Amino acid sequence: MSKTRATKPRLPYLTLTDSDPSFLTEFRIAMLARGLSTRTRNAYIRDLRLCMASSDKPLPTWQESDVLACLTYLSDHDKSPRTQARMLASLRQFFLWQVGDGVRDDNPCEHVKNPKAMKPLPKTLSEDDITTLLNAPNTATLLGVRDKAMLEVMYACGLRVSELVNLSLDQLNLTSGWLQITGKGNKMRLIPLGEYAMEAVKAYLLQRPEFLAKTDSDCQAVFLTEQGGYMTRHNFWHLIKKYTALANISVAVSPHTLRHAFATHLLNHGADLRSVQLLLGHSDLSTTQIYTHVATARLQSLHEAHHPRS
Repeated sequence: MSKTRATKPRLPYLTLTDSDPSFLTEFRIAMLARGLSTRTRNAYIRDLRLCMASSDKPLPTWQESDVLACLTYLSDHDKSPRTQARMLASLRQFFLWQVGDGVRDDNPCEHVKNPKAMKPLPKTLSEDDITTLLNAPNTATLLGVRDKAMLEVMYACGLRVSELVNLSLDQLNLTSGWLQITGKGNKMRLIPLGEYAMEAVKAYLLQRPEFLAKTDSDCQAVFLTEQGGYMTRHNFWHLIKKYTALANISVAVSPHTLRHAFATHLLNHGADLRSVQLLLGHSDLSTTQIYTHVATARLQSLHEAHHPRS
């Protein structure tokens, strides 16, 4: 892990290259004007660069046949249908921008169908596995107290990993027991902490000054590194892997798995889909609906395992 102390949240940086044609730079500026995040803009540009490798023709001059040839190229290079669909979505956005800017009259992707792909269900953990994972940190140590608090907050609030590591003290209200989170698209949402997360955070905050003892900067991050600065997504990914191993959990677990478990367990216990959508910060209810399939699959497996007529 990095030994450099970050006094501000570690945000993604633009992936620029000198070889990018001017139309990609202009498209990136247009995405910035639309308020798209740096990570999203980088993803679009990365996809378009790969698509451009399929043809010698400049991207702005592509026709439908070129788009279809690009999908064939991606398939021949072992790109999954899901990846192909994402690339096609990036192309659609690029040509929609061109049409909107009056550069061209048509979108060559308009009649191209998405490659068929099975949408995988989100990976999640059972409630027993979650309990084992949350109890894995050694709270007799300073780092263990911090890690326990991070895991509890992640699961209690269903945060994205960037929201967790960039959480600042002014977003935390222990009096009322809420977090004020600014998520994708700068949308603000309030999330209750819950009893277990509240207790873990209070225990950590009592020891938090020890992380600042070796620095002269009062970093405003809630969860600090050993150097007294902001953590990175990569830091937390390593923590998840560490405690997954200690908890003897055999399935692959990522930080996002805790977010999936948060949503799935809420639905399993009777929460309505709209409430879960608000807590997750999803702009579209259809994004949240995938968790109903996870919950249904869980109920079906329980029925098959325990019903005498199954």
